[in-house]
Amino acid sequence: MSDDAHERSLASRLRLAVVRLNRKLRAQRAGEGVSLTQISALSTLRKCGALTPGQLAAKEGVQPPSMTRVIAALEERGYVERRPHPTDGRQAIVEVSAAGHAYVQETISAREAWLDEKLAELSAEERVTLSRAAEIIDRMAGN
Repeated sequence: MSDDAHERSLASRLRLAVVRLNRKLRAQRAGEGVSLTQISALSTLRKCGALTPGQLAAKEGVQPPSMTRVIAALEERGYVERRPHPTDGRQAIVEVSAAGHAYVQETISAREAWLDEKLAELSAEERVTLSRAAEIIDRMAGN
C-alpha cells in the first residue's frame, strides 16, 4: 500500500471512529425529551454566556426561526431565561438558568461515566495509547 493510500485509510478510519464515538457520547444524556440541538444550544450559552437569539443561531449555524423554536422549548423546561435587551427594545437576551446549568452538568457526568466504563474495559497499554491519541487529536483540532 502506498503512503498516500495508507494515509487516506487512516483518515477514513479516524473520521469514522470519531463520528461513532461522538454519536455514542451524545446519546448519553440526563433525562429524555431534550433534543441534541437543544443540548447544543444550552452548551453554547453555558460556554459563551448570555446571547441574543440571533447570536445564538449564528453560533449554532441554524436559521433564527429554528433557534426561536429551540429557545422556546428550553424556556418551557426552565433551562433558559429571557430578559429584555438593555439597549435594544426589539431584542431579548437569553441565558442559561440554574436548572439549565444543572442539566448540562448532569449530561456531561452521564457522558463521562459511560466513557469511564468503556475505558475501564481496556488494558493499561490501550489507555496510555488513547491518552496520547487524545493529545494529538486535540492538537489537530487546534486546541
